[in-house]
Amino acid sequence: MIPSHIAIIMDGNRRWARAHHLPEIKGHEAGADTLEKIVDAAEKLGIKTITVYALSTENIKERAKREVWGLFNLIRKGYHNKLKKMMQRGVKVTVLGEVHGLPATIKKLINQIKNTYIKSEAIKLNIALNYGGKKELLQAIKDIVKKGIEVDRINEEIVEKHLYTNGQSDPDLVIRTGGVIRLSNFLLWQTAYSELYFTKTLWPDFNGRELKKAISWYQAQKRNFGK
Repeated sequence: MIPSHIAIIMDGNRRWARAHHLPEIKGHEAGADTLEKIVDAAEKLGIKTITVYALSTENIKERAKREVWGLFNLIRKGYHNKLKKMMQRGVKVTVLGEVHGLPATIKKLINQIKNTYIKSEAIKLNIALNYGGKKELLQAIKDIVKKGIEVDRINEEIVEKHLYTNGQSDPDLVIRTGGVIRLSNFLLWQTAYSELYFTKTLWPDFNGRELKKAISWYQAQKRNFGK
C-alpha cells in the first residue's frame, strides 16, 4: 500500500553545498528544486499529503542572521517561481508554525497562500516554517486552557483539534535525509506511530528513485499500532 501521508525532514543542503564547493545558500536553492520534483513524483504515485520541515524555531534562533535572511529571501523567490505554479496545477499548500514570529513580507506571502483557491486538489503540501513540535504542543495546551475545557473532557481528539495539523491524518512514513537519526522536534504528537526511514542521501540528491526506495521499505514493515 502506498502511504497516504509522508513527512520529510529535508536535511543536508549545507553539506551538499560544501561538497560542491558552493555557498551554503546554493545548497538551499538546490533543496528547493528537489522539493518541487518530489511533490510531483509523490502526486504521480498517489500520495495524498506531504509535510516538509523547512525551517525550525531553533534554526531561526541559532543560525547566523545572514543565513536565515537568505532563507527568507529564498522563500519569497520560491513562492513566485515555484509555489504559484504548483498551486495552479492543484497543490494545496498550508504553512504550519508560528506565523506571527516571521517577517512581515513572509506573513504576507503566507496569507496569499491561505487565500488561494484550489479548483481541483491533486495533493496537499504542508510546509513547517518557524515550527517546533514542543511549541506546537504547548500552544495547544494553552488554547485548551483558555477555552476553559474541563480536565476530564480533554482527550486525544481535543488535543488534535488544537494542533497545526487539525483535520489532517498523521504521517504514515517519516523520511529523514542526510544520515542523521533523530526527529529534531518535528511533529512529535503526529509521528507517534509513523514508520521512520533514514537515508544518508543528502536532500538535494534525493529524487523519485530514492522516494520509491523509501516507500518500498515502508511497504515491507508490519504496522500493528501497539496490537
